Amino acid sequence: MTFAGLDSGTTVMLAHGFGCDQNLWRLVAARLRDRFRLVLFDHVGSGLSDPAAWNAERYSSLQGYADDILEIVERLDLTDVVFVGHSVAAMMGVLAVAKDPSRFAKLVLLTPSPCYLDHDGYTGGFTRADVDDLLESMESNYLGWSRTMAPKVMGTPDRPQLEEELTESFCRNDPAKARVFARTTFLSDNRADLERVGISARVIECLHDTLAPRSVGAYTHEHIAGSNLVTIDSTGHCPQLSAPDETAAAIAEFASPA
Repeated sequence: MTFAGLDSGTTVMLAHGFGCDQNLWRLVAARLRDRFRLVLFDHVGSGLSDPAAWNAERYSSLQGYADDILEIVERLDLTDVVFVGHSVAAMMGVLAVAKDPSRFAKLVLLTPSPCYLDHDGYTGGFTRADVDDLLESMESNYLGWSRTMAPKVMGTPDRPQLEEELTESFCRNDPAKARVFARTTFLSDNRADLERVGISARVIECLHDTLAPRSVGAYTHEHIAGSNLVTIDSTGHCPQLSAPDETAAAIAEFASPA
C-alpha cells in the first residue's frame, strides 16, 4: 500500500483494474498529490501484493475484492473517502459502497463496465463466444495473449511505449491468478448493483474505448441515481496513462469539497 500527497484533507483512493498495478496511477497521482491525500494499493494477486493472501475461491467473485477495499478503509480508519476505480475496479467500488456506504463520500468510475457481455437490450461489447475465446487463449498461452491483448486495451498505436508498458504489466502477473481475475472480470454482471449506489457518483468514459463502448458509460450513468457523466477526448481503456491531465482534472473537480 502507498500513501502520497497531503497528510490531511480529502482522501482519494485509487484502485487499479485487471492486469495492472498501482504504478499505472503514477501520472494521475502526480497531478493530484498537491490537493489530496492519496491511498494506492495492489489487489491481491496483482503487483506486489502478498502471494500468501491469494485465495482462488474468494477472488472468483468481485465481492472478494470489494471486501478487501472495505477492510483497507476500516483498518486505516478512513472516512469521507473518494473512491476511484478503474475498469473492473469501478464495480468493486460499487459493491463496497453498496455494502457499507458509511466510509465513502463519493464514487468515481473510470471507464467502467457493469457487464462485458451483450444481453437483450444491453450492449456490453462482447459475446459469450468472444469471452470464451479470450479465456481459452489466456489458458493456452498467457504471455502471447498479453502481448496481443494489451495493445488493443491501450488503443494508442501512435504511442507504442504506452502499449508496451501495459503489456509488461500484464506479463508480470502470475498466469494462474490472472486467469481467475479475468474470468471474474469478464463474466461478472453487476448491472443490478448500480441502483444500490447511494452516494454521489461520476462516470468517466473515453470517446473511443474498445472494452467499454460509450453505450456502457451511458447505461452506467443512467442507472446510478444522481450521477454525472464526463467524456474524455481520448482513445483506449486506460486514460490514466493516455490522457492523465484530463483524467486527473475530471477526478479533482469532482473530489474537491463544494
